[in-house]
Parts: sequence; structure tokens; C-alpha cells
Amino acid sequence: MSAKVAILSILVAVVTAGPDRPAPAGYNYPVPSYPAPAPAYKAPEHKGMPFDFEYAVKDDYKGLDFGHNSNSDGNLVTGEYRVLLPDGRTQIVTYTADHYKGYQAEVKYEGEAKYPEPKPYKPAPSYGPPAPAYGPPAPAYKAPKPSYGTPAPTYEEPKSLYFAPEY
Repeated sequence: MSAKVAILSILVAVVTAGPDRPAPAGYNYPVPSYPAPAPAYKAPEHKGMPFDFEYAVKDDYKGLDFGHNSNSDGNLVTGEYRVLLPDGRTQIVTYTADHYKGYQAEVKYEGEAKYPEPKPYKPAPSYGPPAPAYGPPAPAYKAPKPSYGTPAPTYEEPKSLYFAPEY
């Protein structure tokens, strides 16, 4: 019976897919295209304050090496900062920022990362053994004395329950 069902379903598929039938509704819709939205912001009405600054720290004894410089004409801020990373490389970030494009940074690295060999963990003892707070115990008792005497007999001399027969 399953062969009949399979043949019937194939015939139905062939008949419905014929060229004389139109495509089902909903498949030939035109693809919508939307233009990019207009910016929702407008140009700033005032110009920012121009500035220029720079600082740097390099201390080979402590292994510090970082710095920052930045300047602005009131509209565009440009700058760079450097940071010594724990793996030995220097990260250099060069950036620009304005009211239209926002903050844009380019990151570079100088040097090669170095990682020390891991040492097995051995925790330091946090305390020593405790000092004894007591000495050996002192005896708190003496040898016991008997609290009783020799017991008195609680029985009589046994009497014979048998007697000689009389003849």
C-alpha cells in the first residue's frame, strides 16, 4: 500500500508543477529597497576648546613605561598613548575623535610577549605547630580502700534430709 501512496504523491507533484499553472501567490513580490536614513544629529553649534598636553613615565628600576599625548583644534582630537603590558610588549594606541565619526583607534604592539616558566605552587606555612597549653595530667585519686568486711555467712549448716529407715 505504501508503494501506491508514493506513486500517487509523485503524480500529484508532477501535475501541480506543470508550466500551465501560475506560481502560488506571495512568491513573486518585489524586493523592497529602503534608502539610508538621514542623520539624526546636526553639526555642533559651538566649537570645542583647543588643547595640547603630554606626559610620560619611564622607570627602568620598577619596570614602568607609559605615556599619553593629545591635542585638539576644537573640532578634531588626535593623540596616542603607550602602555607597557605585563607580558613585556608595549601597546600603542593612536586615535582620533570628533563629533561625526566618533572615537576611532588603531592599536599596535611593539616587542614580543614573554611568559615566565610556571613554578609549582608551594604555599608558605601560615603558622607553626601550636604550643601545648597543658602538662601531663596529675593523678586525682589514691588507691581505693575496701569499703566492706568479710561477709557473714547467710546459710546454716546443712541438715540431712535423709534418715535411716526404721525396721
